[in-house]
Amino acid sequence: MKRPTDRRTVLKTVGAAAVAAVAGPVAAQSTDIRGTVTFEGGAVIPKGRLEIYLEDPAIQDSARRRATETRIRSDGGSKTIAFSLSPPASSKASPTLRIVARLERADGWLMARGSTQIEAGSPVNVTLNAVMY
Repeated sequence: MKRPTDRRTVLKTVGAAAVAAVAGPVAAQSTDIRGTVTFEGGAVIPKGRLEIYLEDPAIQDSARRRATETRIRSDGGSKTIAFSLSPPASSKASPTLRIVARLERADGWLMARGSTQIEAGSPVNVTLNAVMY
């Protein structure tokens, strides 16, 4: 024989569903830093290796200055390249933290570089500027 559902059971179920609905989207939000890289003047990004990393110029130790990095290959046919970086767990939101992007040829020569400050909650756009030797 089935027991009838009482008011307390219904309220517990509704409360649990409400908590799950509120906590679900918050827990699913990513803390990754997402953005795009473009070339100066809206030109096509040349072929090469694109290195994107977080840097805190306030840190004097050059070994710890770079926090997180990613590498992407540019095929020479895109005007924008999207990237995602995981923020370092050890550092707090430093006001001097910036994203640096470097484009190098296959032989290691630097072709372009760009950087921008990180603003919390807004997408990041780094513009590469051609390097003059």
